[in-house]
Amino acid sequence: MGKIISIANQKGGVGKTTTAINLAASLAVMEYKTLLVDADPQANSTSGCGFNPKSIKVSLYECLIEEKSVKDIVLETETPHLFLVPSHLDLVGAEIELINHPNRENILKSILEPVRNDFDFIIIDCSPSLGLITVNALTASDSLIVPVQCEFFALEGLGKLLNTIKIVQSRLNPELDIEGILLTMYDSRLNLSNQVVQEVKRRFGDSVFKTIIHRNTRLGEAQSMRMPVLLYDADCKGAINYLNLAREIIQSNSLEPIIKQKAELN
Repeated sequence: MGKIISIANQKGGVGKTTTAINLAASLAVMEYKTLLVDADPQANSTSGCGFNPKSIKVSLYECLIEEKSVKDIVLETETPHLFLVPSHLDLVGAEIELINHPNRENILKSILEPVRNDFDFIIIDCSPSLGLITVNALTASDSLIVPVQCEFFALEGLGKLLNTIKIVQSRLNPELDIEGILLTMYDSRLNLSNQVVQEVKRRFGDSVFKTIIHRNTRLGEAQSMRMPVLLYDADCKGAINYLNLAREIIQSNSLEPIIKQKAELN
């Protein structure tokens, strides 16, 4: 059964979508069959995987509102073993349309359940809000990654997110865990970055990933080229950081790298 991990932070500009795309791609290149679900109306994960959101005819919106099967809309990306459930601007209206649905917090969970066994990992890129779609993502997920940028207002709003997580745990999904807090946009030359790292580790301890995502221009360039950084420049620091993050998640979930398994069989 595939593990479902949401990438969420209601604060924008923290590297959420960058993390969703590149973590999913890193797991995929390690030969874990991975599904990236773009649950953000901005559809940046969709474009970051090589698709034009304007040309998408059927998206997550149709699954939520029109009960379209996820199996019918999954797209195969250029990255081997990486698949995508695309988003569209229409998704922005889904929260209003679902407001009177009797089971509105569990719709995404029911949508993903039929395909869960088809994938090793399902990564959900949430919108920068704590609205109904994000609550759906948290209800559907086994765990959550919280990106926190190494900048001045790093911890701003984090308390509100953690409170929302507690509400979801108590009312909707008692099995939801925090996979980890991920420090992003780190610049070792800046005292501020180092201070933020120390403060986050002081407050959250072992919940913080050992892997830190460095500020890296290649990450932004890869997104502008509509591809994961591993396809753009596999040797850059950003690519190495996300591969290390994928390895850390695999190890923390007591999984053996599939490539290693194959080598041992041979």
